[in-house]
Amino acid sequence: MSSRTAFITGASRGIGKAVALNLSQAGYRVVLAARAIDKLEEVASAIKAEGREAYAIELDLASQDSIKNAFAKTSKEFGKIDILVNNAGVTKDGLAIRMKLEDFESVIRTNLTGAFLCCQQVLMPMMKERWGRIVNISSIVGETGNPGQANYVSSKAGLIGLTKTLAQEMASRNITVNAVAPGFIDTDMTAVLPAEVKDAMLKRIPLARLGSAEDIAAAVRFLASDEAGYITGHVLDVNGGMYM
Repeated sequence: MSSRTAFITGASRGIGKAVALNLSQAGYRVVLAARAIDKLEEVASAIKAEGREAYAIELDLASQDSIKNAFAKTSKEFGKIDILVNNAGVTKDGLAIRMKLEDFESVIRTNLTGAFLCCQQVLMPMMKERWGRIVNISSIVGETGNPGQANYVSSKAGLIGLTKTLAQEMASRNITVNAVAPGFIDTDMTAVLPAEVKDAMLKRIPLARLGSAEDIAAAVRFLASDEAGYITGHVLDVNGGMYM
């Protein structure tokens, strides 16, 4: 059992949940953070039932106080956080010409500012330890753009810029900062799409299938490991070849 602790945002479902389960299986102690504390408790219980350590904590990325409190409680419980996975994200889609300022700013606040504030909470302790891993979950659309998602795309492209900057600032302390950019993943969000939309999507993916949350979790697990110690500032595309 590793003595390392991984903090995962948006861990109540989808990609975040898959990352939490995967890192737990790899022997890390996992801290599951999201707004839906009841769902987090379910995931934590499943992990504990297998004899591994998990801790659920309420976190609202739109609130700086909530972020500070969540990390303070975690530090009290476990000491240092070795791995941070910034996965939580929200969408409020609409064409730019009609997008309300509040819809633009609230998505940026959660997806980008929230991730930045989480990074700030772990950087100093990681610098003291001279070891750390930060993995930011971006998106294929942060690299390609996507109509109707000016706010979401801006937040995900911003995460890539944040990743590269922090990678340069932290490299001398043996802290790596990388991003994973998922393509179209089979989650609750894509499950509700009409069949014709899904078919059109699959035609654009050379591997001819949607990705799974586990595909993303495997990439995160690698970047969080000692084996990935010479990789930093990188964006790992996990998209079935849809964007190269």
